[in-house]
Amino acid sequence: MSTDPLESAELRQRRLLQSIVEVARSVFGAAAASVLLVDEADGDLVFEAVAGEGEHHLLGSRFPAGTGIAGWALMTGQPVVVDDVADSPQFARSAAESTGYVPSSIMAAPLICDGDCIGVLSVLDRDSRPRCDLGDIASLGLLATEMATVLELLLTLRSAAPAPAPVAAPAPGRPAAFDLAVLQRVADRLPGAPEHVAATVGKLLAMADDLLATADATVTATATATATADADA
Repeated sequence: MSTDPLESAELRQRRLLQSIVEVARSVFGAAAASVLLVDEADGDLVFEAVAGEGEHHLLGSRFPAGTGIAGWALMTGQPVVVDDVADSPQFARSAAESTGYVPSSIMAAPLICDGDCIGVLSVLDRDSRPRCDLGDIASLGLLATEMATVLELLLTLRSAAPAPAPVAAPAPGRPAAFDLAVLQRVADRLPGAPEHVAATVGKLLAMADDLLATADATVTATATATATADADA
């Protein structure tokens, strides 16, 4: 087992992302849920976490940003619920077939941080209980908003990896934009959230706290190393 703290932090980040999509899948009783993030290098949408159908082979797969219903949600910045993909001109069947699973319905919502759309939360084939599409859109939008804050934490941690050369370090402390209560709001505010969803959110809270503790330790260590280097110079 690796003792590299950066590798361990990356593993915890992956687990947190996976728990996020498991929450989304549980909330809607869906066949699958995924988080796709925008690759800043080329603008593609990349599968960063998948629960349900495709979870064993889709990680790292990518599509051009405007592809399909998820791409439409990304480009417009609006959540969308499509009950029958056959009726949607935005549905990209060839792209769906390439994943190994062609859904009948899709829900997608943009993940927005600081005004920028950084990815999409996608939910495939939610359960068939009687429901109101407007209620689903509201719930999906709420979930995406709350999860975007968690993703902002992950992106902050990734970008905070030590640089090859010494640089001025920020003051020790947690990312100011992140609030642990954000995950609790998912459990409290989503309509009719079942007990197992609330339990999963509880695990997310613990994992997020662990990640924040890692961030604190990393920033403090970087600040100490920089101060030592300056003193020796």
